[in-house]
Amino acid sequence: MSGWVKICGLRSERAVAAAVEAGVDAVGFVFHPGSPRHIEPFVASLLAASVPPGVLCIAVTRHPSQEAIDDILDAFEPDALQTDAEDFDRLVLPDELLRLPVLRSGVAPPPALPGRFLYEGPHSGSGATVDWDRARELAGRAELVLAGGLSAANVALAIGRARPFGVDVSSGVESQPGIKDVARIREFVAAARAAWAK
Repeated sequence: MSGWVKICGLRSERAVAAAVEAGVDAVGFVFHPGSPRHIEPFVASLLAASVPPGVLCIAVTRHPSQEAIDDILDAFEPDALQTDAEDFDRLVLPDELLRLPVLRSGVAPPPALPGRFLYEGPHSGSGATVDWDRARELAGRAELVLAGGLSAANVALAIGRARPFGVDVSSGVESQPGIKDVARIREFVAAARAAWAK
């Protein structure tokens, strides 16, 4: 199993290039004004132009309005939308847009899990880890992408404990909030791949 890796909160050409060169499966662009990783849709569109086919470009939001989603989709053509699972019930989205619902620790999951979902803590981008043993229970039922507090230093342990389909990192590859570190991106992807290879 090679695993699935996403680097989230990218805001520069250098960071996008580093993620792609490291061999990620997806890159995430955050559209949430309260986040230090927030980016304007037209800037995301420019950055996504250099992402090769086969690497998903994911629009990341949380509780967006329909107007906000429409603005994003007018300027940026993501492959997928990531937002809290309940948000999808009220949003009108193009049929071809993939969905990556977020389920959060501390909240009871739905009886029927999505086929693939992201599992993280109550607050995105906070750097706090989730209960990896609980994540492992859920990972046995669907394709779980583990997020929250991951870095090159602990991703191998997290993969061993939670047995996720994939991993997602943001603050764990930054030199400061919102600023990605190229070396940390490379180290994280290499550590995750090595853990899955064992």
